Amino acid sequence: MSRPIFRFWFPKACGRKLRRQLAVFNFVVFTAGKVVSAGAETPQSPVDRAVIRFVAPDLGGAPTPEFIFERELAFESRLQALADPDQPKDAVRPYLDRHVRAAVERHIAESLLANLRVDPAPSDADLDRQAESARRILSDRVGGDLALSNAARQEGITEREVTVLLRRQARAGLYLDRMVAPMLAPTRTELRQVYAVERHPFTQSAFEEVEPLLKRWWIGHRLADAVEQYYSNARQRVVITLLVAGGDAPGTLEHSR
Repeated sequence: MSRPIFRFWFPKACGRKLRRQLAVFNFVVFTAGKVVSAGAETPQSPVDRAVIRFVAPDLGGAPTPEFIFERELAFESRLQALADPDQPKDAVRPYLDRHVRAAVERHIAESLLANLRVDPAPSDADLDRQAESARRILSDRVGGDLALSNAARQEGITEREVTVLLRRQARAGLYLDRMVAPMLAPTRTELRQVYAVERHPFTQSAFEEVEPLLKRWWIGHRLADAVEQYYSNARQRVVITLLVAGGDAPGTLEHSR
């Protein structure tokens, strides 16, 4: 028997953690321009499954949809929780509704940005360097390399899948840096100003001691703000389909904020 959550039905076969958190899609209804709920037949023994399909003109429209899979959404939700200073590290639930919502929005925004044309086009070396930078920034955000690897292990995410996420973030970051505003290479003067006036986690240390950490923190902070702003501007163009089982699937729901 399926579990009803508002007008959507979630199959028992869904992972228990994610099934509890999928209520977050009710928030997505209000943050996206359009949400389509679609019934889908559930496989008997899924290894992984797509839980969201999203379509946008930036991605080629309906003929070329993108998908978010159950494991990667759980992983990215864990990362959001680990980076949340208000989330207790010993919390019983590894992530909350707000973390799932943030993970969905960030995944969609980065996918859109990563697909946009960058002029001049980044070389493979550029992408490799930015992906490595993205790894260091992410590691700092979630509490270190061990916390990152543990989050991946707990959700069954391979190193290859982590690399896919980092390269998506790298492409998105390069687009924002080259086509919107420079943000990947702050000057030392800018960093000194950030150290003096911004709220950051390094106030108890001298600037010279934490300069590399402060630089990564500031780049990550600016990129996150830019990604969030991009999603806010793009959400009316995005159609999100909830890939859930159930015979009583409602039609298209449209909401605005």
